[in-house]
Amino acid sequence: MRRPSVYTSVLPSGVLTLTSAQAAGATPGLDVSVVIPVCNEQDNVEPLAREIHAALSGRYAFETIFVDDGSTDRTAQAVHDARKAGMPEIRLIRHSIRSGQSAAVATGVREAGARWIATLDGDGQNDPADIPKLLDAVKQSKSDRLRLVMGNRTTRRDTWLRRLSSRVANGVRGGLLNDGTPDTGCGIKVFDRAVFMDMPRFNHMHRFMPALFQREGCEVVSVPVNHRERTRGKSKYGLHNRLWVGIVDLFGVMWLIRRASPRVPVSEET
Repeated sequence: MRRPSVYTSVLPSGVLTLTSAQAAGATPGLDVSVVIPVCNEQDNVEPLAREIHAALSGRYAFETIFVDDGSTDRTAQAVHDARKAGMPEIRLIRHSIRSGQSAAVATGVREAGARWIATLDGDGQNDPADIPKLLDAVKQSKSDRLRLVMGNRTTRRDTWLRRLSSRVANGVRGGLLNDGTPDTGCGIKVFDRAVFMDMPRFNHMHRFMPALFQREGCEVVSVPVNHRERTRGKSKYGLHNRLWVGIVDLFGVMWLIRRASPRVPVSEET
């Protein structure tokens, strides 16, 4: 895996670091990798990049990874333009064909250099200003098992169809998986890269992150976050690929949880 050149902003004295020298595969000095899957979001790239830069610059050493999932517009060029506009932390990774949001997230996480990953949707509805809040939840936790902080969109700024499908899907998921998470479909989250890399891969897995992390023996918490109306571009989701597909996938996740191998402490003797 190619390691990025680290963009390190000047951190004020006393700011805690999230970087662990023992984190497998982590780039030294890099606190967080922000991964954004995008598909035909040319008008959202630069505003989103600037908001991420404003939210993290001076607080964390970070990189911003846009994963272009087979866009047919100028999304890739918009990423290049944003990097040239004074944001050297930006990286662009491209899928040759459209592969879906979960695949794009997995690609970004695999190529990321930090132990901690922050994700958000590329449509501009998640507020990058909430990323430090989720990172603070990691730093301030007294639990050594916390590996996923989920955003919880307490006030949704969506169409009635999206609100309805999410309400039904969250209710069914919560009832059957008992993951204790009110908003599993929220795109903004912070999680441990190593745990994610050990999890099974499947399409739409991003909707089941809390249950999958709990399957690995990890703790998950939810933090209220802002949610905004989409003002640029078009949504890629409707009733079929949000509600019905998610319910079908639910049975697969239930099977994975039942068949999980026990996590046994190991040691090496010499």
